[in-house]
Amino acid sequence: MLKGVCIGLGYFSKFHLEAWNRISGVEITAVCDVDELKVKNAVLQYKIPHKYISVEQMLIQEQPDFIDIITPPETHLDLVLLAIKYNVHIICQKPLAPSLKEANKMLKVLKKSSVRMMVHENFRFQPWHREIKELLRKDTIGELYAINSRMRMGDGWQPNAYMDRQPYFREMKKLLMYETGIHFIDLFSYYAGKITKVYARLKRLNTAIKGEDFSWVQFDFENGAVGFLDANRYNESTNKNPRLTFGTILFEGSKGSIRLYEDGIICTQLLGEKEQQHDYEFKDQNFAGDCVYFTQKHFIDCLINKVPFETEVSTYLSNLIVLDRIYESHQKKIPIQIS
Repeated sequence: MLKGVCIGLGYFSKFHLEAWNRISGVEITAVCDVDELKVKNAVLQYKIPHKYISVEQMLIQEQPDFIDIITPPETHLDLVLLAIKYNVHIICQKPLAPSLKEANKMLKVLKKSSVRMMVHENFRFQPWHREIKELLRKDTIGELYAINSRMRMGDGWQPNAYMDRQPYFREMKKLLMYETGIHFIDLFSYYAGKITKVYARLKRLNTAIKGEDFSWVQFDFENGAVGFLDANRYNESTNKNPRLTFGTILFEGSKGSIRLYEDGIICTQLLGEKEQQHDYEFKDQNFAGDCVYFTQKHFIDCLINKVPFETEVSTYLSNLIVLDRIYESHQKKIPIQIS
């Protein structure tokens, strides 16, 4: 039985805690937050034995095998350093850090320790993405040469944008790409490999917020493929739950196409043939096809089997480099090479 503790009880923590309760071989023994009411509610709802308002006291008292960091990115470096001090393995929510410099510092300290750390990058663990990755691996549409992703969330046009769920979004100076777009950077890399160039146009449509809520980003890949992200959180989707798949994606290859629709349906279309629905199963539970559960289970499985995480900090840093270059491209209004 692996003992875990969680720090941070904001909006997204409920998905983490519910998923931990379903993963065999894991016990969450404590939660921590500066808000004592949130701590009290989490302990009661998820039947967690202990509660703390000091993370260091929690680590000393509980002596856990791992810590789940679910706090804002500006707190991550200090919490990672604290976990390393007490030799506790780490799974940490994205954005990993507010700057590439801080992320590099994390990696430098991690390399000098025996602590393992995984980024809680859950989009790639959504069941439709795992299924499409397998279809591509089986050469279903031949050589992949283009990925086109479109996202419309419709939760950011109101004066009280992002509502009570994540009101802090309104104050973020970097928003769409930093908070949500990083998922798509990781997905594009997951599907097509190393990103070599980006060209970005970003806008702020809702004048009541501080950061961008619209992005058009073109990607070049080392293997010759191209990608395009057309995303905004201002305009609305026609789907009843735009937060299921977070949009549609079209994959085009030498033999045909794969389409992911907003309801989780996957269709394939070989050249000269009609589109066919691909048969697979997923559950619409927890968050976005139960991807939080699959992410955390991957973390536990890799810890137990002593194999690398898919989203090791050392490999995930390439996503942060791409993110930096996207903002640079927007500022300079030119394509930027990824070095």
